[in-house]
Amino acid sequence: MFDFVKAGGFLMLPILICSVVALAIIVERFLALRRKRIIPDNLVAQVWQWTKAGTIDPKRIHSLRTGSPLGRILSAGLVNQKHDREVMKESIEEVGRHVVHDLEKYLNTLGTIAAITPLLGLLGTVFGMIEVFSAITSRGVGDATVLAGGISKALITTAAGLSIAIPSLIFYRYFKGKIDELVVGMEQEALKLIEVMHGERENEAKKEVAPDPDKAEPSTDEPTEELEKPKTVKKTSKRKVSTKNVRPKTTKKDKELD
Repeated sequence: MFDFVKAGGFLMLPILICSVVALAIIVERFLALRRKRIIPDNLVAQVWQWTKAGTIDPKRIHSLRTGSPLGRILSAGLVNQKHDREVMKESIEEVGRHVVHDLEKYLNTLGTIAAITPLLGLLGTVFGMIEVFSAITSRGVGDATVLAGGISKALITTAAGLSIAIPSLIFYRYFKGKIDELVVGMEQEALKLIEVMHGERENEAKKEVAPDPDKAEPSTDEPTEELEKPKTVKKTSKRKVSTKNVRPKTTKKDKELD
């Protein structure tokens, strides 16, 4: 093993350091991101029982905050339980952002290792090829041992860099997906707490505010102005013309006859 590292040249040292750091991060994140540690079972039910019994005190809130990341989020809601729903929700979201940041601890370092170790291997390959061409320039192509040494250095550093980068990238993606899953679970548990603390109160308030259908006011869509009354048309009374004193008109023919 030591001969293998020695044959790779001085760039094997940073590659080995990256491998040790990556292994430590992977082990630490495996232990830290266990679901039972992040989201303990029945924690919201236990907190609700404490609330109903009236046994919530600063000591219990402190123990809840230090017990788990989910307890840290729920404790922020309990501190603001006397405020309205929006204030409680905002405090939970604010603490939730800090909890997510803590869950993603060291993942940027792991992603950086996955990115730079292939470049270190490539750099070792470049140095190895430089040695090969410099040996050809000084000694010619006849000395095969010198050529083999440079080529082996190039291949060893490349293989070492890829062997560190591939697992690091795999675990980086795995931990990212697991954190997203845990965040969704914590969000659901926090919403449960908000609903049991404020959901019933909001339903009661809505019932009080809702108008009684029997005493409902007339809708404003109906026109309020009174319709104009149709104008009554006065019938003109026809006068009766008496025919007693009316004489018939005499024509010329009647005069001639006379």
